[in-house]
Amino acid sequence: MRLLALSTALTLSFVSGALAEDPVKIGVLLTLSGPPAVLGEHARDGVLLAEKALGGKIGGREAEIIVVDDEGKPDIAAQKARELVEGQGVDFVIGPIFSNIMTAIAAPVTQGGAILVSPNAGPSNFAGKDCNADIFVVSYQNDQMPQVLAEHMNKQGIANVYLLAPNYQAGQDSLNGFKAVYKGDVAGELFVPLGQLDFSAELAQIAASQPAAVYAFMPGGMGVNLVKQWGQAGLSSIPLMSAFTVDETTLPAEQDAALDMLTGSNWAPDLDTPGNADFVASFKQDYGRVPSLYAMGGYDSLMLIDSAVKAAGTEDREALRAALKAADFPSLRGEFAFSTNNFPVQDFYLTKAIKDDEGNYRTSVVEKVFTAAADSYVGECPMK
Repeated sequence: MRLLALSTALTLSFVSGALAEDPVKIGVLLTLSGPPAVLGEHARDGVLLAEKALGGKIGGREAEIIVVDDEGKPDIAAQKARELVEGQGVDFVIGPIFSNIMTAIAAPVTQGGAILVSPNAGPSNFAGKDCNADIFVVSYQNDQMPQVLAEHMNKQGIANVYLLAPNYQAGQDSLNGFKAVYKGDVAGELFVPLGQLDFSAELAQIAASQPAAVYAFMPGGMGVNLVKQWGQAGLSSIPLMSAFTVDETTLPAEQDAALDMLTGSNWAPDLDTPGNADFVASFKQDYGRVPSLYAMGGYDSLMLIDSAVKAAGTEDREALRAALKAADFPSLRGEFAFSTNNFPVQDFYLTKAIKDDEGNYRTSVVEKVFTAAADSYVGECPMK
């Protein structure tokens, strides 16, 4: 009996040890096809650069990273999220890029037993009434970048502004966030279909209105076309300020047409924070391009997960949530913390498009606008 008991104990010990060494499985669910693919590619490459920096391990354990294209389609994204969680058994899902995709995948991921870490999308409902203990947004809440431009326009005494955005959750949040801070008059407000590339009708309306400035939220290829058509429409005398329209994903195509355009951001390649210069240099070396805030978000997402797994493992969900909430990782932004709604408390900056000494088109910090800012929806979140 003693030999049997010893044998059983050794077997259990071996099984327990094996389980402890199981790989940490992470699904990376991003838009990797169609016109917005470059956004997802930057986020993916940021995740993979972090994996390389960590030596292929998460919290000291082997890591298995599964990259999946959501195709920019909510129904397909939900299906692929279920496959990652239920079929592949991932512990975490990093994604998505777009807010309508986040709405589609939140339930399949969290109800399936995984934790969702967003490197970019930050819809207002998930910051407020729909906040979730298993959703951590590493990036920002959608309203916040536009508020940088609104505050800048207030300081500049810009009396009226025209607003332009695609008609989906992030576009609506963007304009609502801007209007919550801006003190001048709104000369006009236009929503366009997500993915629209011809802005001739909208630019004609803006030209007729002659506002003091325009605020636009146009991600990816939409932003490229808007910026190029802006000058062609003879609107260069009207300042075009934006979020997610002029950045490292769009500037290689926009080039001189975007120079000196102002944008709001939580990060830039020349942000003076520990580790940021090394990150930018490593990204350029590995991928041959300047990283964007999407790449930074992907990098920080994996570093957050690494810190939490190192502290708590993956078996005890409450301990893992607490370790994620602690945000004990070296964010490329410097000081970083989570509010009670699992959205960041962080600084925000006014940036502008430049061509640097190496010939790269990128953004550069002009000034800090908000310090340790939390989003305005945290009070609606029932988590404490």
